[in-house]
Amino acid sequence: MGLTIAEKILARHAGRSAVAPGEYVWCKIDATSGHMLGALEQLGVERVWDPSRVYMVEDHLAPPPSIAAANDAADIRRLMRKYGITNFFEFGRGGILHQLFPEHGMIAPGELIAMSDSHATSGGVFNACVTNAAMDAMHVLAFGELWFRVPESVRVQIDGRLPGWCVGKDVMLHIAGQLGTDFGIYKSVEYVGAAVAQMTLAQRWTIANMGVEVGAKFALFEFDDKVAEWLAGRVDREYEPVTADPDARYESAYTFDVTGLEPMVAYPHDPGNVHRARAAQQESIRIDQAFLGSCTNARQEDLEVAARILTGRQVAPGVRMLVSPASQEVYRDALKAGWLEVLADAGCLVEHSTCGPCFGGHLGVLGDGEVCISSSNRNYQGRMGSAKAQVYLASPATVAASAVAGQIVDPREFLE
Repeated sequence: MGLTIAEKILARHAGRSAVAPGEYVWCKIDATSGHMLGALEQLGVERVWDPSRVYMVEDHLAPPPSIAAANDAADIRRLMRKYGITNFFEFGRGGILHQLFPEHGMIAPGELIAMSDSHATSGGVFNACVTNAAMDAMHVLAFGELWFRVPESVRVQIDGRLPGWCVGKDVMLHIAGQLGTDFGIYKSVEYVGAAVAQMTLAQRWTIANMGVEVGAKFALFEFDDKVAEWLAGRVDREYEPVTADPDARYESAYTFDVTGLEPMVAYPHDPGNVHRARAAQQESIRIDQAFLGSCTNARQEDLEVAARILTGRQVAPGVRMLVSPASQEVYRDALKAGWLEVLADAGCLVEHSTCGPCFGGHLGVLGDGEVCISSSNRNYQGRMGSAKAQVYLASPATVAASAVAGQIVDPREFLE
């Protein structure tokens, strides 16, 4: 019996020829984040297993909005020095970890990475098993290994041809809306199909990022030239891509034809509460804030489509639009291309690269009764501020078009 992508990667890192769903295995880990270093220090551990494979960034409360946050940031810098970690990116040279770490070579095809952040599934876009280890990241830091229960695998085939105005966010919202946000719980979800091959790397990245929103342990894509091209000059070590065997066994399989897909919107307070953007437009859902950012949809092409829509237009009176590129690299590219100037001229507040607005930590916190349309990944109650606020999730195009209209709209009339 053949193996899925996740089974092959886990077997390779467990030193075995094969593994089966439900088995418990110990695996060598290729890299991790430094989020649990403080807890590691409290346990008296004085070294990490490999400082060159530990990555850390200030991204959630950056720059620090309070004395407590500033003290925490200072402690992070102390820990970086103590443990000899050089892959450390302060906010002026960094960005959001799920964009920044791959930019600096953390993830390569075929690797197994466990870090302490829920959206670690983002790394699956690079044909690697990347997951959130939570507190177990302390063990990874100390020993470079971790136990896994081999997950069942789910195959999601995306066929047809993606319409020009639809992107990975629309696809992922459609899938979550059809299958629910629990179909992938502790599963390895593999995305394949003709439409996947058509997608840009950034579009796939969005789908992998939101893998955790459907409960996935891993959210995996196959290796192709688009992956190789993006990693060129970033990863300087040899790597071995992984493909599923033709006779691999999947717990379940789903097929979607996205040829007629429309722009989609997730209503509060669930990423699976999905409706067509044109239906939302008919409801005249007024917005107070539009947010283009987060580790989900703040890459070059996301900023570009927003700039296309906002060229010659203005953000509607009474609406504030925040833009936060996913990393300083993305920021510089958008600056050189002139997209940030277009966005600023249209009335957007272009911020630095930060997680701040996405999780309601600072920068754009929502007040009672306010409504926001966001390109981020979560719209749980209280996620972006007040528990009395409402957050709708959509693609960058839908976010930008809604900012102009002052209400949630179908972006197609702005793109044609």
